[in-house]
Amino acid sequence: MTTPTPAARTKVLLVDDHDLIRKGLRHAFERDRQFEVVGEAATAAEGVRQAGALQPDVVIMDLRLPDGSGLEATRALRKSSATMGIVVLTMYAGDDQLFGALEAGASAFVPKTAPADEVVAAARHAASSPSAFTAADLAEAMKRRLAPSGPQLSPREGQVLRLLADGMSVAGIAKQLFVSESTAKTHISKLYEKLGAANRAQALMTALRLGLLEAPDAPKF
Repeated sequence: MTTPTPAARTKVLLVDDHDLIRKGLRHAFERDRQFEVVGEAATAAEGVRQAGALQPDVVIMDLRLPDGSGLEATRALRKSSATMGIVVLTMYAGDDQLFGALEAGASAFVPKTAPADEVVAAARHAASSPSAFTAADLAEAMKRRLAPSGPQLSPREGQVLRLLADGMSVAGIAKQLFVSESTAKTHISKLYEKLGAANRAQALMTALRLGLLEAPDAPKF
């Protein structure tokens, strides 16, 4: 009877300049029989060098390192290997850092405030799907990035803005929109509030600056 060959473990390289963090991560990975920590590095250059020498399945890469950015190291690693999993680990988990990791070719993005088990889970994902980026806040970050900037005017508020730009009075706007003057004043008030304006001149200047109105043509002589 032959003994089954044990499954090969996932090789992990830890790159972080804090010794305590590396020790904590090593402990977390060594508790999971799927993983084997094959190396540690405290700088970006050493991390890239060790990755080339050890050929780990997954690299856990700190974002900020003494000799440079973990994102630059991530780009270098991704350029050299399409199949290596790269988990970016950072204390600065804002949208800019998240999208920076995505654009650099990382497989996952995890804040250092997350439990160690989340880092291990991210490494598991990175090992199996190195080119599929994952992050806990990815969906919300995408919503924030795709959300239009500046105030969003309703179609009626857009009409009111254009009529104000044409120099119409409240009575004229009410007549044009077939509403009462009271309703026209309400529309104007809401428009001013969205634009952070106290009067017509401020509203029109803000609208021009935000691209909500086209600048009038220059006079022709």
